[in-house]
Amino acid sequence: MRWIAASKAAVVCLGLLAVAACSNKNNPANPSAGGMEQAVPGSERDFTLNVGDRIFFPNDVTQLSAENMDTLRRQAQWLKQYPGVTVQVEGHADERGTREYNLALSARRAANAKQFLLAQGIAPNRVSTISYGKERPVALCDAESCWAQNRRAVTVIMSGAVSG
Repeated sequence: MRWIAASKAAVVCLGLLAVAACSNKNNPANPSAGGMEQAVPGSERDFTLNVGDRIFFPNDVTQLSAENMDTLRRQAQWLKQYPGVTVQVEGHADERGTREYNLALSARRAANAKQFLLAQGIAPNRVSTISYGKERPVALCDAESCWAQNRRAVTVIMSGAVSG
């Protein structure tokens, strides 16, 4: 008898969980639920959503790919449109390798991204770099899918962006 009662309670709990999971699907306040995300032009969100704030590198590579250059060209175009904005290019590496090696590798990634932005006409005093090595991963696992996300350079707006 106790087994039947426990089974009924489990079925009721699963039903409640299923209803709760479906209740937020059409929430307009949650843009990831199917609504269009809007960003104020000139804002950090505009830069991230409409331009792209990061580029990725293959293992042990610091040279920019054609895809990286396309993203950086869009960043440069956006920065020209908003001349009061300053940015910092963060260099990152995956968890493999020594701390010192990854700091140097990520510094070269950030420097190459900065040099490309400068070559596109962005003033040097608007772009700085910092190297984080493997200290700030975005994905934590012991697999290529995570390492690939961590081998990146991220352009972060430091000042001058519009609120929103």
